[in-house]
Amino acid sequence: MKVWDLPTRLYHWLQALLCLGLLASGFSGNGPHEIIGIALLVLVLWRFCWGIIGSDTSRFRHFLRSPLTVWYYLTGKIKHTIGHNPAGGWMVITLLSCLLIQSLTGFILIGVFDIWISESSLLADSDLIGFVHALSARLLIALIGLHLLAIISYKLKHVPLVKAMFTGKQSTSTDLSKTTNSAQVTSSNGVVFKQNRLAFCCFLICISIVYSLLKMTGIV
Repeated sequence: MKVWDLPTRLYHWLQALLCLGLLASGFSGNGPHEIIGIALLVLVLWRFCWGIIGSDTSRFRHFLRSPLTVWYYLTGKIKHTIGHNPAGGWMVITLLSCLLIQSLTGFILIGVFDIWISESSLLADSDLIGFVHALSARLLIALIGLHLLAIISYKLKHVPLVKAMFTGKQSTSTDLSKTTNSAQVTSSNGVVFKQNRLAFCCFLICISIVYSLLKMTGIV
């Protein structure tokens, strides 16, 4: 059964590569750290956009559940169906929030928002912003470690999360997905997958937003 669309899978692996590059260049002081940070902000904005208008399993409303539901899932009182499980859903939003903070604080440090930040603002305190930037980098490492532990745990339970993120499919006894029209694909359980060209348009818009911001402030 189809679970993940192509944009979500591309985002996942691009995020992994950019995070590795960002952390390596940041802690070593070598490499195109700022360029990677700019690319990461574009990617994160794209994911937030796709989380609102994208395919069902990619939307935040599909996998963000109440803390009580997460607890019931973790204690085995409810079962998970497809897509992100209740606990994994909150991991996604936490990672995205951490990456957004990391990107925005980095932009503040390189002066992107100087024309809008007054000298009396806390955002003008480079030591404070630098501290938040460094702290979010370490939090990111912890979240990545927790994510990898979850993957290993599911692997031991014979749930191939990594494979599903490559193929987009979750193993079931029968794959009943079908095409309903040229605009979307609906699986047997009603999950709707949006067209890839919509994701591509969103990606171009996010690039334009970030580029315009950098152009406006004289960074590029």
